[in-house]
Amino acid sequence: MALVRAREASSSDSSTYHVFLSFRGEDTRKTFTDHLYEAFVSAGLRTFRDDDELERGEDIKLELPIAIQHSRSSVVVFSKDYASSKWCLDELVRILERKKASKHVVLPVFYDIDPSEVRKQTGSFAKAFSRHQKNRSLSKDRVNGWRAALAEVADLAGMVLQNENDGHEAKFIKKIVKVIEAKLSRTPLSVAPYLVGINSRVKEITLWLQDRSSNVGIFVICGIGGIGKTTIAQVVYNSNFSRFEGRSFLENIREISERPNGLVQVQMQLLYDILGGREVKIHSISEGIIKIKDVISCKKVLLVLDDVDHTSQLDAILRMRDWFHPGSKIIITTRRAGLLKSQKAVKVHNVQTLNDVESLELFSWHAFGQDHPIDGYIELSERVVRHSGGLPLALQVFGSSLSGQNLDVWESALKKLEAIPNSDIMNKLKLSYESLQDDHDKNLFLHIACFFIGKDKDVIVKILDGCGFFTIVGIQNLIDRCLVAVDEYNKVKMHQMIRDMGREIVRQESKEPEKRSRLWNHKDSLNVLREKNGSKKIEGLALNMHPADCPSRKSNMVVLETKAFTRMVKLRFLQLSYVQLNGCYEEFPNGLRWLHWLKFPLDSIPSDLLLESMVVLEMHYSSLRQIWKGIKYLPALKILDLSHSHDLIETADFSSVPNLERFILEDCVSLVYVHESIGNLEKLVYLNMKGCRNITKLPKSISMLKSLETFIVSGCSSLNEFSMEMGKMESLKVFLGDEIPISRLHTTTLPRTLVVLSLTECNLSDDAFPRDFGNLPSLQSLDLSSNPICSLPDCIRGLTKLNHLAFSRCSKLKSLVGLPRVTELVTVHSESLEKITFQTISCIPERFMHGYNFKLSEIEYWYKLEPIERVDAEMIKLLGLCNLESMKAIRMFIPDMLYRYGMIRPLEGLYEYGIFSTFLPGNEVPGRFSHTSKGSSISFTLPSLPNFKIQGLNIFAVYGNSGVYHFSGMPNPVMIKISNKSKNLNWIYGPSCYGIPDDGNDMTWLSHWKFGNRLECGDEVTVSIFTSSPFLVKECGIQLVHEREVEIMSIQDFSIDPCHPYEDLEEFVPGTYFLWGGPMVKDKDYVFNWQKEDWFRSIFGDSNEENDQEEGQQVGDKPLAIAVAAAEALVEAERASNTAGRRGCKIFVIFTAVFFLFVSLVFSRFPLSRS
Repeated sequence: MALVRAREASSSDSSTYHVFLSFRGEDTRKTFTDHLYEAFVSAGLRTFRDDDELERGEDIKLELPIAIQHSRSSVVVFSKDYASSKWCLDELVRILERKKASKHVVLPVFYDIDPSEVRKQTGSFAKAFSRHQKNRSLSKDRVNGWRAALAEVADLAGMVLQNENDGHEAKFIKKIVKVIEAKLSRTPLSVAPYLVGINSRVKEITLWLQDRSSNVGIFVICGIGGIGKTTIAQVVYNSNFSRFEGRSFLENIREISERPNGLVQVQMQLLYDILGGREVKIHSISEGIIKIKDVISCKKVLLVLDDVDHTSQLDAILRMRDWFHPGSKIIITTRRAGLLKSQKAVKVHNVQTLNDVESLELFSWHAFGQDHPIDGYIELSERVVRHSGGLPLALQVFGSSLSGQNLDVWESALKKLEAIPNSDIMNKLKLSYESLQDDHDKNLFLHIACFFIGKDKDVIVKILDGCGFFTIVGIQNLIDRCLVAVDEYNKVKMHQMIRDMGREIVRQESKEPEKRSRLWNHKDSLNVLREKNGSKKIEGLALNMHPADCPSRKSNMVVLETKAFTRMVKLRFLQLSYVQLNGCYEEFPNGLRWLHWLKFPLDSIPSDLLLESMVVLEMHYSSLRQIWKGIKYLPALKILDLSHSHDLIETADFSSVPNLERFILEDCVSLVYVHESIGNLEKLVYLNMKGCRNITKLPKSISMLKSLETFIVSGCSSLNEFSMEMGKMESLKVFLGDEIPISRLHTTTLPRTLVVLSLTECNLSDDAFPRDFGNLPSLQSLDLSSNPICSLPDCIRGLTKLNHLAFSRCSKLKSLVGLPRVTELVTVHSESLEKITFQTISCIPERFMHGYNFKLSEIEYWYKLEPIERVDAEMIKLLGLCNLESMKAIRMFIPDMLYRYGMIRPLEGLYEYGIFSTFLPGNEVPGRFSHTSKGSSISFTLPSLPNFKIQGLNIFAVYGNSGVYHFSGMPNPVMIKISNKSKNLNWIYGPSCYGIPDDGNDMTWLSHWKFGNRLECGDEVTVSIFTSSPFLVKECGIQLVHEREVEIMSIQDFSIDPCHPYEDLEEFVPGTYFLWGGPMVKDKDYVFNWQKEDWFRSIFGDSNEENDQEEGQQVGDKPLAIAVAAAEALVEAERASNTAGRRGCKIFVIFTAVFFLFVSLVFSRFPLSRS
């Protein structure tokens, strides 16, 4: 007998094969075993099988031990004539010997025979052994060894065809493959050794892979080079490959596709993997596409395409999504985020860099072999981590290169890294740069890397468009290749390692800085300017001499000469900080598009400084007193930013600046005059005069700015009564007029186009508002904070498109009644606010930002607090409350986003979700409670009493403050769960307001619940109290409330929410209502995020089972108490009766009492739940 290799294994494997397949050839070689073998191979399991077709010359005694020794598992297929083969029986003995000596997996498969026949050698096995025993060439020990082996293997957990899937072989074989895969726990791909932070990064992809959808899904993992895309894909693949019938992980597609016939090689590898090791010849991409189509259409596959950078690579493999078998999943890793924009329903996951903690841990593993730095290296390690910017590749390279080095080497290496980036990392990152389509995008990238990181995208577009770039499409191309990103504030961001890569490309243009195209290093720039050896190659230069960055410099300003720029005829971008230039500007470069000059030292822009090509001029904190003298021709200027120029007194004549779009004068505190010509700026869309506190009058011509969209005059507190006719500004969308004097608001002064209006701290009182804002149909955001408003102005109720409404720091505001529908409501620091109501329940905001609203006691549709003395007397009586006037005030938690410590308040009643609660100091429980427990849970069965209908429950809980706090994540530290097990109903309630006992003291929580017909006689009910630290439940109890007890109560007790705690509520899961957070918590996903928390599982699972059992004895005695209580009640009723037949009543009472006593004794014989 010989051995056939199903697939060549690498010599590095400790086990050459996954499966050794043992079978009786004459029985099953061409049927069952052949199909099983093919299934193993298709699953990627390297398999040996015995085959009589091989040469008989090989010595089985030598080959078998080697084959079995090099296999991780053995599958033994037992058939009718298995025992007739001496070869099979010898194989079995050796397989079991291997099992005893190692962790070799053995799976017996009983094909057409019962395991008992194998174990006891009966039936066909008995006949075979009868023949063996008669064979004189076989020793008795050898035959007995076979018997023992058969008995042993039959006792192992095996698989019997007749017991599985009604004898269907195909299903049976699939199950065998799955069992072997599970037992081997295969990991087909080698992964990096230190997977720091991997769990959070694979979570989304894993959930997607396991969604059981029949759709063909595509998931794109994108990010910059070295961020861990491939590692994430490998981890996900290793964890999920066994769920699919076919699988393939195609690595380095970009690199392979660049080789001759590279894409054909990729296609062949794909077919090889999915066909389980069968090689397929392909001669062209077109032929490969057809063959791939045939393969992927007939089985569910997991396909990973690693490092794809062009659509042609996808076309050679995917072409049509519809070709794939339903349920197939495709994962693509790429540096190009926009690679599959044309595809529908493609999920994209942008891999984020590691945070500081994760970065330090990963670096430490590579540098020190542990998860933290060793003593003496902490500060240097943190410097390396900061320099790496959370890029795993950089952390690995830096950590490995510094491992085992002394502190001097570390210090020197860090200085070198700051000057010259690591070449290994740069080469990896440079691939993204080299993949850019043309020089246009490459130059755009280099400009941004050297000068424009962190700058507003719109400003960059104007600057570079002025240089002939097609900036918008260019930036999008850079975004698609993960080289830049635009954040939520429209700022262009770039990873610092990508930035260093770009700057290194420029640095390598020449060893001499003056011969490079861009100078961003301030030391290089200063040397070039001092030596006056600049060249025509320089397109951009940055020189930052801020004292904080140059501590060794004595003076605030660095003085240079204008002549230093004479030879820089191609200079387009100039960034200067704390620099003074002496000399004339006649030979200064006149092609500048962007000049950013922080601390410009002159009182006006020199007349000989030609700015005809200037697009953006920024002079923050300048010494300008006037911008320029006379008229200056700036036909290309689009942005003029003079923010924080504290000496600026007046603006210039704008007659010769026809294309100005943005004019910024923020914090120009000395400004007193704005030139009338500002009204001629037909293209001006943005005017910011925030903080110009000395200007008293604005030119009327401003109202003629037809294109103006944003007008900011906040902080212009010296303006005379603001009465500008802004109604003529037909494009105005944003007006910020905070802190300007307005005694009365006239709607005619505001344009209909207004979307955002902010009038904070304008001294607006209730009578300053018009009756309606009917002429503001587009208004979406209104901020009236810091005004002496007492109530909601009527005019606001008619704003139908309002999304954001703010009343922060309105010290006189007492109520907001009849609020319209808004998305966000802000009331922070309005300390007199007591009440908030809405026009309808649909008007409740999605986001309610509130804090330090210490008097807020009612939010409609959420909760209401009422002083205990104003609570209905019948409710007080129902809960058994007395001597309330003697009870001291308690510390109460009130819903507040900013103040989390609770406030000292007198006793109050809380109405919420139709539940009434109050919190009392101490542990004295008022009233009578029929069911009590010294634990946190209590169970009972609702009794049946004549003429009494159960309406609800009174519940008490005593909890203390241990003073020891541990974060649990519970949304409320005190919660109740009521379960009606008979009806499969659950209510989980966390009160929005609750008492906070002092350390070492107790608090008593009383609550009344109305249930109507949701609680009925015979129902099994459990009440559980859940707390998180520092609170601890000490005692709880319940009292049934019957219809007669509540029928005299007025419905006004629940005026805030007259419904029962189950009505008008969305079920969290069928039959379960989560009563927490008020109507602001509308998103069910908010609750679903808690599902993996321990506290959540304890509440929603079968919690407190032990408590229930412990309390079972206590509660089990309650029927007796119920009987006695009922008898006492009936006796009282009898005493009160003056009717005839008193003697008959006594007999009836005695009989009833005896009956209840009998029932209680019977109940006590059974567990409570069964009672």
